[in-house]
Amino acid sequence: MSKQEQVSLLQFQERFHDEETCREHLFKLRWPEGFVCPKCGHKEYYNLPHRKQYQCKACKHQTSATAGTVLHKTHTPLKKWFWAIYLASHDKRGVSAQELMSELELTYPTAWLMLHKIREAMGQRDANYQLAGIVEMDDSFFGAPTEGGKRGRGTDKTPVIVGVSLDKQGRPLYVKMSVAETIDGKTLTEFAKKSIVSGSSVFSDALRSYNALAANGYDNKPLLFDLDKNPDHLKWLHIMLSNAKAFITGTYHGLDKKHLQAYLNEFCFRTNRRRFKGQLFNRLVAACAHANTVTYKQLIGLRS
Repeated sequence: MSKQEQVSLLQFQERFHDEETCREHLFKLRWPEGFVCPKCGHKEYYNLPHRKQYQCKACKHQTSATAGTVLHKTHTPLKKWFWAIYLASHDKRGVSAQELMSELELTYPTAWLMLHKIREAMGQRDANYQLAGIVEMDDSFFGAPTEGGKRGRGTDKTPVIVGVSLDKQGRPLYVKMSVAETIDGKTLTEFAKKSIVSGSSVFSDALRSYNALAANGYDNKPLLFDLDKNPDHLKWLHIMLSNAKAFITGTYHGLDKKHLQAYLNEFCFRTNRRRFKGQLFNRLVAACAHANTVTYKQLIGLRS
């Protein structure tokens, strides 16, 4: 991950005090080497300040700093967007839509949609990275079972697959979490191919389904979970799972399965950048500037 400028709360307040400063910052993030027309690639443009757009001198295509970002077609002031991004990046407990609504004087649907757009950017940014080297992999279940329902594997809670890469000293580097329909060899292999570099050593439990990893280019090392004989087996993965569940239940009460992946993306994004605390705002606003947006209709109906 490239180094980003650190921004303190005081610096944030001084720098992003109006719409124009926010728009200029988005412009620099979208085109760090100078404007490039998204339609024809030409680099010269006219500034259209009255329309808050830029017009390509070659093909006359008009675009804006927010076009092609998660802020695409937003009617919310950029200053409020920047505040939402700052709050979402700096509170490790996460910020709820209710809290954002109150702090930024928004309607609840607007606050809810803004936060989901920000989580969309988080998920798209982390999708570019894969775990590598030594990786712990396991599955868990989120949510509450129906009354009298089974616990553990076979429960009606939501299954989630988790991977955590470790450094040479056995400390956690990065984490990925993915909601699954079921836990079987095919699903575990799909997660591994998407999230783990081929050839990595994958430490898992003794569930037979994990044997499928060995046939797909991974050095699978299953081990029966026994706290007495192997107290450190999948230690960091279980810590990450515990932290994720505390994060979700502590801030986002009554979370349903439909949106669970978005909140897992938020947890992973922040956890993966825990060593860059002062840089989190710029890292997140950059992710928002380079991510495709998601609409309200997609969030409430078209995505499962």
